[in-house]
Amino acid sequence: MERSILGAIFGGLFGISALGGLALIGASPNPVPGKPEGNWRLLDPVAYENITIFPVVSSSSQDTSPFLTLDEGLSSGEVIVSEQGAAGLARTRDGRPVIVPQYNTGASVNQLVLINRGKRPLLLLAGELVSGGKQDRIIGKDRIVPVGSQPLPLDVFCVEHGRWTGASAQFKDSKMIVHPSVREQAAVAQNQNEVWDAVRSGTLSKTPAPPSAGMADGYSEARISPRALESAIATAAPTQSYEKIYQHSRVGASVDEFVEELQRRFNRTTAGLKGERVVGVVVAYGGEVAWSDIFASGELFDHYWSKLLRSYAVEALARPTYRETAAITDAREFLRNLNGREVVESEPGVYRWRQITEGRLSLIELESISPKPMTLHRLLLHRTS
Repeated sequence: MERSILGAIFGGLFGISALGGLALIGASPNPVPGKPEGNWRLLDPVAYENITIFPVVSSSSQDTSPFLTLDEGLSSGEVIVSEQGAAGLARTRDGRPVIVPQYNTGASVNQLVLINRGKRPLLLLAGELVSGGKQDRIIGKDRIVPVGSQPLPLDVFCVEHGRWTGASAQFKDSKMIVHPSVREQAAVAQNQNEVWDAVRSGTLSKTPAPPSAGMADGYSEARISPRALESAIATAAPTQSYEKIYQHSRVGASVDEFVEELQRRFNRTTAGLKGERVVGVVVAYGGEVAWSDIFASGELFDHYWSKLLRSYAVEALARPTYRETAAITDAREFLRNLNGREVVESEPGVYRWRQITEGRLSLIELESISPKPMTLHRLLLHRTS
């Protein structure tokens, strides 16, 4: 009897692995509430105006050096991202020519083509921005692209609504990741119209109503206001390019000052760690814990930290809120696994992606299978919609 059951289980697993390609394993409940996967600890919060950042530290770390990041790959020429239907010549960072073959028939708003010519698997995070082509785009979903793979259809979302022309079909690295309101619509909602709305409005969170007379203590109007965004679009970003909007002087100067102060406070809080590394953060706006990004190693966190910090700052500046500091007990909730509906996708031998939804919370984990099994990136967020 036991042998029959085991045979059925292994037979089912073999059947799944034999499907090949990108396998959608399906939606199923996760019956057991999980514990934090890593040996994680929260440091004292870093608070400034309406944002609170809880550094996540760990005494253990994975070796993530076998993985290539998008910024590194595009800068070196090891990774090529092009419009569909494009053909031409690109060059690596040292000037070597690279022939880009033509694939598919025509350009598409929500799909590009990627080639990984490097010697390491490529790590992609949802919300990373590539600029160029006919429109600037962001990566639609966390994934890993193996070494030596064929030209890969890459799911993306447009963050430049008003342009469909370009001198080159190639894309370059922007060293930017969009802020959480935009990133959520790509990674979770997967809705192009909501992505555009979040780019134009700054935030999709339900913000508190302005206080009545005598109740204004601690209330902060959004420093990146709809008027400031409209001005940036009218004067510097008529195509509604995310990069140009959020680097425009009416917007970007405020972000730069905010980031500088946050970074100074973050450095002070995380200085002097012994036997531990910062591997992630939990982020709160006002009294609401809203977001977390945790990585498999301190090195990987360090690579993404500057553009993640800027993205968190943009979100904070776009949200009017009461100045409250979130409780560390609420932040710890973002270190647990969720118990809810689970959807899993995998590319056999390469990676496993899963999303668990519990109420208004969504957890997304990207696990590598080769060269070593590990959870490279863990995102948990409180959805705005």
